[in-house]
Amino acid sequence: MLFQTLDFKEDCAGVYFDGELRFGAPLPPSLSHTWSYSGFLQDEEVEYAQLYCGGLTIREACPSHLIDRWGDIEEKLKAFIKSFHVARVSLNENCFFDLVPQKFLLEMCYTKDLICRHIFENYKKPSDYNYKLSLVKAINRIKYQKLNINPKALHLHKSKHRKFTQTLGSFEPYCKFNIDGTKTGRLTTSKKSFPILTLDKELRSIVTPQNDYFVELDFNAAEIRTLLALQGKVQPLEDVHEWNIKNIFQGKETRAEAKRRIFAWLYNPSSSDHACEKFYDRGSIVEKHFNNGHVTTFFSKKIDSEKRTALNYIIQSTCAENVLRQMIKVADHLKGSKSFIAFPVHDSIVIDMALEDIKRVPNLVELFGDTELGKFLVNVSAGKTFGTLQKVEI
Repeated sequence: MLFQTLDFKEDCAGVYFDGELRFGAPLPPSLSHTWSYSGFLQDEEVEYAQLYCGGLTIREACPSHLIDRWGDIEEKLKAFIKSFHVARVSLNENCFFDLVPQKFLLEMCYTKDLICRHIFENYKKPSDYNYKLSLVKAINRIKYQKLNINPKALHLHKSKHRKFTQTLGSFEPYCKFNIDGTKTGRLTTSKKSFPILTLDKELRSIVTPQNDYFVELDFNAAEIRTLLALQGKVQPLEDVHEWNIKNIFQGKETRAEAKRRIFAWLYNPSSSDHACEKFYDRGSIVEKHFNNGHVTTFFSKKIDSEKRTALNYIIQSTCAENVLRQMIKVADHLKGSKSFIAFPVHDSIVIDMALEDIKRVPNLVELFGDTELGKFLVNVSAGKTFGTLQKVEI
């Protein structure tokens, strides 16, 4: 049976079905299909139309005969959200259905039902549906975890810090990620999100944990290890760039030079480097994963591409998805404990770690590094703030 959720947060359980609004748990067992995931549905067996249509917005997926109707609803919705902003009412801390007239909720949900019916009748279930649903659940949990932001950590005698202070009020203290914001599958943040992915390293100390420590698990040289995995080669047990110095560059490069050299060669298809080409085979990877104007990654993700950009998409998309798949495993492992995933950052995840869970870190490192691409070396850092993380040995 089709139904619609009235809020995305775990503690705001409310649904529309069969022409009525229902609030609170438990949900009727017959409810099975809706537009998008909400936190209070985490243990329910539900199909989501938004995932069926590949992450399109509801306007993008809307059939032509309903466009005008949905457009009117969107205009009303924007007006409500603008009024909340003016009144300084946070949707992160209030249930949406408590703030708008029930007449509007009924109109909106009835129309969403019509759009969802169209999607379920005209779209096939994607092959990566289960992965995307697990990712949506993990990202939704992160979305409603309020960040601890300490503005006192900013040094106002520094121009960079003063400039950031002026913009800090325009961000919400939440990490709101978009899983469909890039072709490769790398995460982006929404407009009002705290800019955790682009936050200058000099400013990171303003972010502090809710528990006792931040612990970061970071793949060592994730893209080069992905390249090795796609070639079927064994993963080095040490730092990849140090391994390259000894085995490819005959000890003639510093680590920084070796890193610059391999990336300058790897992502420029017209470049030539005899030492790199003796061990790393770009051509075979492109030949295997590129065909008829698109690449198909290790995880079967299809991306439109020209041949000259194919290797970039193959490696970067596979690498990004590998990180997110491992993040999901770690998040599931931490359920029921005080510790939790605070946020992912590129090739790493940052855990808000309670002291009582610190003994679990070796297991988390093992779990994070045991990927579908092979065993990846994981660098571990810890600290009292996001900006003071220091590498630790496990």
